[in-house]
Amino acid sequence: MKPAPRQPDEVEDWLTTYADAITLLMAFFVMLLTFAEFDVPAYQEAAAAIANNIGEGENDAKSDSQTLKIDVEDVVFEMQADQVVDVSLDKKGVVIDLAGGAFFKPGNAQLNEAAIPVLDKISQMIKEEKFKLFNIEVEGHSDPSPISNEMFPSNWELSSARASTVVRFFGANAIEFERMKAVGFAETRPKVPNFDQQGVPIPENQQTNRRISIRIYPMNIEERQKFNVKVDLKSMLKDVEKNTDQTKSTESTSPAQ
Repeated sequence: MKPAPRQPDEVEDWLTTYADAITLLMAFFVMLLTFAEFDVPAYQEAAAAIANNIGEGENDAKSDSQTLKIDVEDVVFEMQADQVVDVSLDKKGVVIDLAGGAFFKPGNAQLNEAAIPVLDKISQMIKEEKFKLFNIEVEGHSDPSPISNEMFPSNWELSSARASTVVRFFGANAIEFERMKAVGFAETRPKVPNFDQQGVPIPENQQTNRRISIRIYPMNIEERQKFNVKVDLKSMLKDVEKNTDQTKSTESTSPAQ
């Protein structure tokens, strides 16, 4: 059989336009490649250097976190506080859990006197130069037992106040407030179940859940930059104040003309 003759209305002019567009695109990319100058060895060297530096930074941070964990554990053991302080590592860094009943007075955000030496030792370690670029998040946690008084209407206020007390304590020990955060979770983040399957309270578990968690972990690049800018600015302001005081002192001791 002979093929059917092409119908006169089947026009393929679009192929010409399509071919012209493809040709123009090819010419454009050829021109870009002609003007571009690639230094492949230099690119590979820079990429390798960046990868190595990032890897070294991550490894250093992990090593410092492990060192801090061991140091805190040693201090806690020496001070015989291992029954009320638990030290562990998570994916971000070091977690120090302080038993709420041992560190604070019942239903209050005031530190017990016996807890102050332990917190003081921890703060001294956090102040070390190798931990300067570590964040410090202090979390307050409670059990579900309701509290309602003039100072703390609920566990939200109590847990937040206890976390803030620890932050203020660290700040008084010359730890930069720019590194720290205080947050209260009330009873919403239990470490262990507060109740058994029948809904009966488990006193020892509730005691465990009444805690302060201190999380210490490395800053990311953006946080480091912001922190360094703030520290540099504070240092400049201190220098200006010091120079101003010295000028006033010199003027006050100068003999009158």
